[in-house]
Amino acid sequence: MADRIDGYAQGIFEIARAEGSLEKVENELFQFSQLFQGNEQLREKLTDQTLPVEKRQAIVEDLLDQKALSLTANLISFLVGTGRARELPEIVNRLVERAAAERQREVAEVRAAVPLDDEQRRRLTEALEKATGKKVELKVLVDPSVLGGVVARVGDTVIDGTVRRRLDQLRETL
Repeated sequence: MADRIDGYAQGIFEIARAEGSLEKVENELFQFSQLFQGNEQLREKLTDQTLPVEKRQAIVEDLLDQKALSLTANLISFLVGTGRARELPEIVNRLVERAAAERQREVAEVRAAVPLDDEQRRRLTEALEKATGKKVELKVLVDPSVLGGVVARVGDTVIDGTVRRRLDQLRETL
């Protein structure tokens, strides 16, 4: 199964690179993957083999209409059409890792309560690079469950800079 997932990730990587839109497609796929993982109803619809393929693909097209490149929508629709929707998050993760590695960077998945502006992203990138000793590429997820601050994961390293974590540390100290 890992070979199949790698194969799909490599294929998507090559197509997006050949089209000259690797970074945009990569980011859109990452955002869709996060939506897919976080929305049980969407996940059920796109993985329901009793629904006709055309219906599942229409859901993707409706969701992404005017919000993503047509290439991104077509790639997701292809995965759904071939019955690979369940594997979509893993395929996208491998694609993101492959693209970051080509740019000689590691992926830093960051969860924040609100979107980060360019200056915040720049400062966070610098801080993570200093903390990990690696060149990083941010993938920011807006997660309302994060109460202030951010949680960052670079490889196996997790850096929790949330208000909740700070309160827990203060509670332990007291």
